[in-house]
Amino acid sequence: MIFKSVGEGRPYPEHRLESRDWAKIPPRQVRLDQLITTKRELDLHSLLARDSTFYGDLFPHVVQWHGELYLEDGLHRALRAALHQRLVLHARVLDLDAQ
Repeated sequence: MIFKSVGEGRPYPEHRLESRDWAKIPPRQVRLDQLITTKRELDLHSLLARDSTFYGDLFPHVVQWHGELYLEDGLHRALRAALHQRLVLHARVLDLDAQ
């Protein structure tokens, strides 16, 4: 099992963070098996493309809400980490529990 669960959609409230806001959150290590995805499907072409991790933030975006970690953005990066047999990845974690 790669992820804790595969979800569909975002069960947490809207946070309205933009790219520059995410960039202010320092990355930290997150175990893949603690993440719940917010997407059920991923385009395999996007996953396997050479530049699939070239554009956008270098770190996936994770939202902590009610003690759970939701992978909001960066599913392709998380799957690539799993394919390389890594158990953790560095991600920016927005803690909605603390707000």
